[in-house]
Amino acid sequence: MSKTIVIGSDHAAYKLKEIVANHLRERGFTLIDVGTNSPESCNYPVFAHRACEKVLSGEADLGILICGTGIGMSMAANKHHGIRAACCSDTFSARLTRLHNDANVLCFGERVIGQGLACDLADVFVDTPFEGGKHAMRIAMFEEIEAGTFEA
Repeated sequence: MSKTIVIGSDHAAYKLKEIVANHLRERGFTLIDVGTNSPESCNYPVFAHRACEKVLSGEADLGILICGTGIGMSMAANKHHGIRAACCSDTFSARLTRLHNDANVLCFGERVIGQGLACDLADVFVDTPFEGGKHAMRIAMFEEIEAGTFEA
């Protein structure tokens, strides 16, 4: 079964979003593009919110968000309960954030990485499963923190 990936960007990363989206389509993934659809100035939280809604509703299995640095998108995405967004600039981090943290949104920056690395990050992220085991207990702790029931 092919995964559905939601992808979004702001104006600073519009070109890179198009490249990554086309790359994933060529690999056979179903893509939901929540914008932006031009290089005109816009507000990245709008697109982070749209993408996170798709992940949380189950319409998308995973999300990819791109802005100038990836930091703003990850901060906006992580405001959504149930989203575990990670800003990554290397494949090791992208792999481990899926494997150990069950991240469901990958963020990176067009001003930080090149096109080849962006596609590699996307590949590693969408291809890596969550390992579970002791890591599932830690993810449950994240959920308790969000619910205000966590006791250290």
